[in-house]
Amino acid sequence: MYSMTGYGKGSATTDGREMTVELKSVNHRYLDVGMRLPRHLSFLEDPIRSALTNRLSRGHVDVFVNYRNLRSDARSVEIDVPLLTAFVAAARQANETLALRDDLSLTAALRLPDVSSVRETDEDPEALLALLSGSINSAIDALLVMRKQEGDRLSVYLSNCADTVESLTVQIAKRAPIVVEEYRIKLNERIATLLGNVEVDRARLATEVALFADKASIDEEITRLHSHLAQLRSLLVDPEPAGRKLDFVVQEMNREFNTIGSKANDGELTKLVLTGKAEIEKIREQVQNIE
Repeated sequence: MYSMTGYGKGSATTDGREMTVELKSVNHRYLDVGMRLPRHLSFLEDPIRSALTNRLSRGHVDVFVNYRNLRSDARSVEIDVPLLTAFVAAARQANETLALRDDLSLTAALRLPDVSSVRETDEDPEALLALLSGSINSAIDALLVMRKQEGDRLSVYLSNCADTVESLTVQIAKRAPIVVEEYRIKLNERIATLLGNVEVDRARLATEVALFADKASIDEEITRLHSHLAQLRSLLVDPEPAGRKLDFVVQEMNREFNTIGSKANDGELTKLVLTGKAEIEKIREQVQNIE
């Protein structure tokens, strides 16, 4: 089981080029990727998205890419010769008019506005794709390690919650027949109080109790709850992403408890149902973080 929350970082260095990829992920219904990378590396977006899609199924993932080119040919200096020529011509003309000492050297000329500029050389796309392959896969490896660790913790927590829900389900199943018997006794006592020694139609009384028992019956709900709990435990050890399936199972468990609560004519049953719903809510909250 994998959580959708995690962090991973990977780096690769080759032939004077260095790339670092950082991944931060949180829960999301689908796989949603947000990228922050330099403009001149925008062509890497599709390979990054493809690498993530191949290994992740859900979660919002923020991708940060840092790149440095330390090669000697990474930059070039360009001199605007026509502009420098115009500067020199203007300086000489001013010298003729003002009779100033000419101390214009090449070093001073290169400091003139816009005469020289530093330009990044065109990158080698194949070299950058190779760097990306190493760094993005290392980052995903690290991300999955963290997501797996968190997933293991969630699995233990959810298993404990399932044990609690199952215990409550067993208690509810034991309590339900007692509620019917208590109803029969109270009905007899009420009739005796109201009618005294008047003979009561026992067949009709039994029919009334049977109708109550049928109306209050939760046998089907209990059976389905046991089935849902078994399915939940099975999904906790499923190697495939199970977050969406778990979410559905939890919804069904909550539905069964709601139905039991609507049939409950007993304070003890109601208390058990409320405790069960609270436990299911804990499961539901944590399931949102599972891939």
